[in-house]
Amino acid sequence: MTAERNEPARDNPTERNKLFEIHGPVFWPSVLLIAFLIIGTIIAGDAAEEAFNTARVAITDWASWLFVAGVNIFIGVSLYFAFSKFGNIRLGGQDSEPEFSTMAWFAMLFSAGMGIGLMFFAVAEPMWHLLYPPHAEVGSTGAVRDAMGVTFLHWGLHAWAVYAVVGLALAFFAFNRKLPLSFRSVFYPLLGERINGWMGDVIDILAVLATLFGLATSLGLGAAQAGAGMEYVFGFENTVTLQVIIIAVVTAIAVVSVMLGIDKGVKVLSEFNIRLAALFLLFILIVGPTLYILGNFVQSTGHYLQNFASYATWIQVFEEGSFMTDWTVFYWAWWISWSPYVGMFIARISKGRTVKQFVLGVLIVPTMVTFLWMSGFGGSALYLETGGIAEIAAAVEADQTTSLFILLDQFPLAIFMSVLAIILVLSFFVTSSDSGSLVIDGLTSGGKIHSPVGQRVFWATTEGAVAAILLIGGGLGALQAGAISTGLPFVIILIIMCYSLQQGLNREYKEHLSKERDEERESYKDLVQRLISKQKKEN
Repeated sequence: MTAERNEPARDNPTERNKLFEIHGPVFWPSVLLIAFLIIGTIIAGDAAEEAFNTARVAITDWASWLFVAGVNIFIGVSLYFAFSKFGNIRLGGQDSEPEFSTMAWFAMLFSAGMGIGLMFFAVAEPMWHLLYPPHAEVGSTGAVRDAMGVTFLHWGLHAWAVYAVVGLALAFFAFNRKLPLSFRSVFYPLLGERINGWMGDVIDILAVLATLFGLATSLGLGAAQAGAGMEYVFGFENTVTLQVIIIAVVTAIAVVSVMLGIDKGVKVLSEFNIRLAALFLLFILIVGPTLYILGNFVQSTGHYLQNFASYATWIQVFEEGSFMTDWTVFYWAWWISWSPYVGMFIARISKGRTVKQFVLGVLIVPTMVTFLWMSGFGGSALYLETGGIAEIAAAVEADQTTSLFILLDQFPLAIFMSVLAIILVLSFFVTSSDSGSLVIDGLTSGGKIHSPVGQRVFWATTEGAVAAILLIGGGLGALQAGAISTGLPFVIILIIMCYSLQQGLNREYKEHLSKERDEERESYKDLVQRLISKQKKEN
């Protein structure tokens, strides 16, 4: 057991200077693969878009069952860890204290875990499902229920379960087993010291690519929505050029944030995001159809839970259409491709919390806040659409990126709130980029928590460049293809990881139990000695 608590990556080849401290076998292959993709996209031109879309369709058609099975496994595994004998194990040891307050912890994990996507899809997705309900007749009451129920499926427990198991595994092996905070470390119970060789390098390279393309998808969505907002409010034409400029500006801000680090950069921006998002949600709750929103939240949550099994396992085997591949499988691949990034970031900020606190905190609180958010904006859109007050759905079908701004236009202070929405999109944009940069930086430095500033700047810049080039080369379809392509191998890796984590937790539990028994024996011996001494004195 002593060998496992040593840091096995201490002998890994790491190149050091004032600006970089890289783990070569992960850093250079990652950079070369990313460069190959970027150059290939530029050279291919229009053919790149077709290639990306072909890859996306092929993967989703073949692997839809695997993605659906995988995310359901992650929910079951995370709940098992929380309510089993492992629930009281504390990340970092039994005497460890949380580094951040509970509110700061929720703010950072929520900003990293959802962010831009909530802004982009809060109105667009319920409206799209209203137009094309997967489980009901168009125009029926069932279609309205479906609109919110399916949206809750995509943004609820499944997404956060992926983050929970990955974050828990990374935090446990880093803080309890004293291994580097790197994805290879979670496979130590299965691979042993081989995680220091090519197997570990391949795992970390895949994690880098998954993180990069998951982030690029989010950055592309954020740029498209921010551009749409600027066109809607200020009259700028929402071209790819404008979106690339937005990416460049936000990347520059993200560079400053990563230079400041977690405490002064990421944490401050995350808390700012939450305050601004809370103000934004409060506005729609007050000026929007308040009772309808609250009723929608309660009833849609109940509908989601009541139909959880059928929603969670539907793969469209017996029905025609591409809903599953266009929506659900894309979401599962997106969350999985984001999992190294979000999981590692959550792990870094979760030391001192028990397994049960970690799992329930990551699963329940963000899920309920997300449901309230979707009910606020998506519910308001449903109210206006079904009540014949405004035609939101048609506008969404024409251009999803403008959906939020069209909704805000139906309420007072439309211009002010639209500007606020643009600021919030850009702010989420920055926190996604800077926290993602810190994670990729850790993966390519051999699992180090603190690395030179130059390295952090390099990855923040690279993320922006990849998002911009994929937008130019293939639009949002290219971004989605990147996320799905990297999500496919990672779903298999994560399933194996669950078993590895169980093995690690089981060993930790046995050690803790053995330690407690040793302490009880020592305490009993002390008590006996004191009683003997007392008896001798009395005699």
